[in-house]
Order: sequence, then structure tokens, then C-alpha cells
Amino acid sequence: MRTVLQRVKNASVTVDGELISQIGKGLLVLAAIEKNDTQKDVDTMAGKILKAKLWDDDSTDPPGRWKRGVAEIGGEVLCVSQFTLLASVKKGNKPDFHQSASGIKAKTLYKAFFNKVQESYTPDKVKDGLFAAMMDVALVNDGPVTIILDTNPPKMEDPTSLGPGFASPSDSTASTVIDINDLVNNMTRITKEFQIPAELLE
Repeated sequence: MRTVLQRVKNASVTVDGELISQIGKGLLVLAAIEKNDTQKDVDTMAGKILKAKLWDDDSTDPPGRWKRGVAEIGGEVLCVSQFTLLASVKKGNKPDFHQSASGIKAKTLYKAFFNKVQESYTPDKVKDGLFAAMMDVALVNDGPVTIILDTNPPKMEDPTSLGPGFASPSDSTASTVIDINDLVNNMTRITKEFQIPAELLE
């Protein structure tokens, strides 16, 4: 599951000219359900959002930076479903949404996510957009502060796929051998290409 948190002064969702939801100071949460997500991802993400320390603690002198979460400031939360967060443009320019969950699963888990946020906080301070609708989302980002959260963060590329000299971290010996061989080959090539003419040595 992926979310984008935006610390806002206010935010709202409008559909076909009708105001659906609005909040004051708090968090605008854009949320996308991945095809392999489970209830565990939903629960984990809900907890992370409410615990994210995106505000300063003004009760200390000097103020403590990044010390308070949305619940600690009495803020509101506006959740908006947005499957396009999972788009990929690795191949061509057209967005690929294969990582997104199917409609029924996405709706079920998104609803579970929204309910979990409500249950874990104050229900009347947690608002929703309109699932699968074309929404006009308005906001005033405070900062700006924008955070991306993933329950399944992308894995780093396997170093062995990068070519010679990038062996597995657990195989330091192999990496060293490859590096030395490359160095020797390069030095041999350079020596051949830059041989000093014999007449200059007389």
C-alpha cells in the first residue's frame, strides 16, 4: 500500500460541483491499494499515518522540530483513494497500473483502511472522498510538507545485474578479483596504445 501525506492548512473534495468533504488543519492522505496488499498492510499504514510526526512542538523553547502527530495537534484527516500513485512509466510513456489492486479488492481494502483510521482516532475528524469518482481535490499545503509511505517499499536492484565489478555484497572476494582483472586488462591496453617510440629513448 502506498500513501502520500500532505500537511495542510485546509483541504476539500468536490464531485460534480458538490462539496463532499472538507477539513481544516491536518493531513490530506492520498491512498492506493496494491494487488498484493492484505489487511495487515491496511492496519500498518493507518498506524503510520496517525503516528507520523509532521508538526513542531511549540510548547518548548526553542520549539521541538518534527515532534507531534496529527492526533497530538487535534488535527483532521481527509482520505482520498488514488490508484494512480502506483503508476509506472518504465516502458514507454503511457502509465502502467498493473501494480494496482482490482476494483473490488481495492474498494474493500480502501474502505477497511478508512475505517481503521477512524477507529484509531476520532471518527468525526476523519473524512473521506468518493471512491472511483472524478474528484476535484483542493488543498493548501502547509510548508510544503509532503511524505510518501509504502508498506512494501521498492527493493534495490541486484548489484550483480549491473555488470563486472558489482558482485554480491556477500561475495567480496569475487568482487575484488573482477576489479583487479579489469584493472590489469585496462593497464595492458593503455600500455600498448601509448608505447614510447624507440628513437625518443636514444
